[in-house]
Amino acid sequence: MGQTVIKLDQQTLKRLQNTYQSYSLDKTPPHAILAAKYNGNTITAYKSGKVMFQGDSHAEEASKWGENTETKAKQKIINSASMEVLKQDHIGSDEAGTGDYFGPITVAAVYATEKQQELLRELGVKDSKALKDDTISKIVKDILKTDIIYSSVTLSNPKYNELKNRAWSQVRMKAWMHHQAINHVINKLDEKEYSGIVIDQFCEPGVYYNKIRASNQEPHKDITFLTKAESQSTCVAAASMIARFRFVQEMERLSGVVGFDLQKGASNIVDKQIKRIIDKKGEPFLNEIGKVHFGNTKKAKNLKK
Repeated sequence: MGQTVIKLDQQTLKRLQNTYQSYSLDKTPPHAILAAKYNGNTITAYKSGKVMFQGDSHAEEASKWGENTETKAKQKIINSASMEVLKQDHIGSDEAGTGDYFGPITVAAVYATEKQQELLRELGVKDSKALKDDTISKIVKDILKTDIIYSSVTLSNPKYNELKNRAWSQVRMKAWMHHQAINHVINKLDEKEYSGIVIDQFCEPGVYYNKIRASNQEPHKDITFLTKAESQSTCVAAASMIARFRFVQEMERLSGVVGFDLQKGASNIVDKQIKRIIDKKGEPFLNEIGKVHFGNTKKAKNLKK
């Protein structure tokens, strides 16, 4: 099992503790102030400020709070090597929906020339996390009217749960999806040259390459992995917005199926909605609309009792 360890100041540590408190485990290791299970990861926080993330998406979950010293050192090297790539024609990819109980995982990849990147920025393309979904929708509709080359891949909930039952981690699923989306873009380029590929980093590069090879495919060359890549690469930012747009579209469709607006994320509101769905349609129906291995399923069933 992979892990990421970070060091937080006391104020941030308190916020982290409050965030994961409702997901806390019964037993806490010595000197720890919190042990929690969230989204396939075990989070253990210590009085010293050290926090250890272990599980399917440990690096991604840890990146919400900070980076360890080793990661920062690597990042400086990567940034230096990738600056030229970011200024040129390149492919960027990002995903959405990984931390949401309801809805699929979506991944998008975008290729844009330097001139196209200027246009994308004029259209309002930037880090999707800083924008509301309605704004993203308007901008993406404008993006799709341009001549940029892009691809999006959606992993439905039934397929997600099937792969999970076959012992696929979420990291492996995301790696496979990024690989497929990038493949589609490269095929559309029809042998046109590009300076490189930038992926918003969700795991260590070696882990990514191993997951691709585990699916009997050969990883692409010239990949740069960047944390918070959407704030550095216009192509990744555009991919992030398209992925989010596709995720929201699917959430709206699923909301129509269940008859009410499904909550994004994995909060206690989601637990209550799961209970409502179980009461109305039965527990097996969750396989069609949710990531059933999330702890929310168990919590909702406890609410039912």
